[in-house]
Amino acid sequence: MRDILAAEPPMIATTPQPPMRDRDIEPLVRQVVEALEEDIVFGYLHPRERLIEDDLRARFNVKRHVVRQVLLELEQMGLVERKKNIGALVKSYTVKEVIDLYLVREILETNCARLIPLPLPPEKLDELVAIQRQYDAAIIELDLRSGFRANIAFHKALFALSDNSVLNEMIDLAAQRAHTIRSLSMTYPHFLEKARRDHWALIEALRESDQERLVALCSDHLIPSRDAYIEQHRRRAGKPEQANEAIRTGVPTA
Repeated sequence: MRDILAAEPPMIATTPQPPMRDRDIEPLVRQVVEALEEDIVFGYLHPRERLIEDDLRARFNVKRHVVRQVLLELEQMGLVERKKNIGALVKSYTVKEVIDLYLVREILETNCARLIPLPLPPEKLDELVAIQRQYDAAIIELDLRSGFRANIAFHKALFALSDNSVLNEMIDLAAQRAHTIRSLSMTYPHFLEKARRDHWALIEALRESDQERLVALCSDHLIPSRDAYIEQHRRRAGKPEQANEAIRTGVPTA
């Protein structure tokens, strides 16, 4: 069992506000989007779980048009899907979709790593180290929400070193779509510790100007969350052998 998470997502305390003009709702929409994004990442909201407008209105104390804008943004992020006669659901992936998505992530991230000019200026490396120390502190304190945000900041800073904003945007979009897949690797201590060590290894590869090592680490860093999701998916279906085979070969079984 996950012993480092509460059983229920935290409530966000809000106070009644006067009616807002449409241009005023963006900060509130962003607040609710981020809260639900974290609930998905940490497994409070499960794949295929319905997101009911009235429940969200009550939880966040917001108007219906705010909830609908939140669901639209989550859908655009790839975290929510809509189904006829059902409504909004947390996005669920098949094994094939997981493998395909992670193949795309590997292509994007390893090629981005190859574009990083080395040797790296010391101030750029210092910036990455500072972010990583924030991540370390959050993990030590079991502050998973701060750790999640620090992890995003680390990878944004890392790939920004390529100076290719279009590629960075594609990496961000693919990473967002993987949020529902990453819930296991973002909540269990041994996964978090491996991620922490991986980050320091990436920093060391940059420090030593070892581009091939950097590329290999970027590829390996993706594997735990992909494999954990596939294994869980297959075990729920009563097919652990197929889970192991899909993980080993990268080819989904029927």
